[in-house]
Amino acid sequence: MSLVDLIMPKLGESIMEATILKWHKQPGDKVAQDETVLDIATDKVDSEVPSTAEGIMEEVLFKENDVVPIGTVIAKIRVGAGTSAAAASTAPAPKKEYEEAKVVEEIPFVPQATAPATATSNGVRFYSPLVLNIAQSEGIGMQELENIPGTGQDGRLSKKDILAYVANRSVSHKPASISQPVAAAEPVAAVSNNQVTIAAQSSPAATTVYSGNVEIIEMDRMRKMIAKHMVDSKNTSPHVTSFAECDVTNLVLWREKVKKEFEKREGEKITFTPLFIEAIVKSIKKYPWLSSSVDGDKIIVKKDLNIGMATALPNGNLIVPVIKNADQLNLVGLTKQVNGLANAARTGKLKPDDTAGGTFTLTNVGTFGSIMGTPIINQPQVAIMAVGAIKKRPMVIETPQGDTIGIRHMMYISLSYDHRIIDGSLGSTFLNAVSKELENFDSNRSI
Repeated sequence: MSLVDLIMPKLGESIMEATILKWHKQPGDKVAQDETVLDIATDKVDSEVPSTAEGIMEEVLFKENDVVPIGTVIAKIRVGAGTSAAAASTAPAPKKEYEEAKVVEEIPFVPQATAPATATSNGVRFYSPLVLNIAQSEGIGMQELENIPGTGQDGRLSKKDILAYVANRSVSHKPASISQPVAAAEPVAAVSNNQVTIAAQSSPAATTVYSGNVEIIEMDRMRKMIAKHMVDSKNTSPHVTSFAECDVTNLVLWREKVKKEFEKREGEKITFTPLFIEAIVKSIKKYPWLSSSVDGDKIIVKKDLNIGMATALPNGNLIVPVIKNADQLNLVGLTKQVNGLANAARTGKLKPDDTAGGTFTLTNVGTFGSIMGTPIINQPQVAIMAVGAIKKRPMVIETPQGDTIGIRHMMYISLSYDHRIIDGSLGSTFLNAVSKELENFDSNRSI
């Protein structure tokens, strides 16, 4: 008999942790190989984790709603002849080992203090150094920290708790009036055995008051993740946005001419999205730095052109499925990929690999009536392009016989890019290249 570790699987290049949503198996339950053991969620997609062995669930190392780093052992399965469910269910759970595992994941090394201060027995609460660092960087004082509810053991405040509090905090605390003298000393921190003890003075719980007629809505898990990644992207990349206007009359008329025949022959509706992706891919071939990432002082140019397409979900959230090796697909292949991934996103059937590995992202703000947008970069990428609504407008048309005015289908496109490696000249040149690809679309093209 032996124990097999069940590992939190790697779910994508940029995904470093996942949240446990639900355990389908508990200690003592029989588990078949490839049988679903638990459901997990990342900021991009929900997924099931199958068993890697057949046997008896020996122990579960994390609880539901715990955030677990990729590669961490999350459960143990006993395999081998003679293993009984009863024996497995009566085996005591190694709580101490579980606590130590959490400490290793959440708390960085802290040197032992030479003379740790003794915490008082009144109002004592334990904090990890990681939690204290986050609190300091976010300007959260000790009194405010004491009022944040914790979901860890014995009400301990975890990294997940304080990050959720920071994401939801909308009103900052007012500083104490200078006319009121401070009656108590500052809280004392003591470091011992990788734990930090805070002796905080007791104070009434702070309550946020919202004036007027308001409705308070708790963010769902995906919206919290989106909010965090948007803020992280702005903090990581200095954003610059360039704009261009392009005449897509030839493209619009060609699609209108072939869409019925295309659907009849291929069984797929052709939208503008695969046509936009085709133009983007051709332009990235000319300017490969637009498909890259930054690692310290290194530029990592991605040779595989994996184009993400931002897709709105029925609940109002956003997800970005990725078309892998888009440069190797013809228009029919791109259309099938675009439609398949969009349908899977809207029906909740995306797999973790469907949202991983993107090197450039396209978002269509014109779908909702916007004529242009300034999108936020999808990290660790360095650029994202937005296309606006296509509008008919009177435009000046230059001809050998002179200028005339005609009705044309016009569209604004915009590119947000990471100014650490992409300067205005490169960003604008790339955007102009995409515009020319769309404007010079062959209206006599066969499908």
